[in-house]
Amino acid sequence: MPFITVKVLEGKSVEQKRQLIERMTQVACETLDVDPSKVFIFIEDLEKDNYGKNGKLFSDLDK
Repeated sequence: MPFITVKVLEGKSVEQKRQLIERMTQVACETLDVDPSKVFIFIEDLEKDNYGKNGKLFSDLDK
């Protein structure tokens, strides 16, 4: 029973998340030989004010 966690910066649409879950489920089933009902995928939206890169907040990089 695979549990997959995906962390993405906030702002992805529901349709993008839907597609991601569909495709990741497919890959997990094919790779691990499991039934789709056994695959759990968690998407964590990360607030841009809480993460940074190269010494800058992600929210500052959008400006």
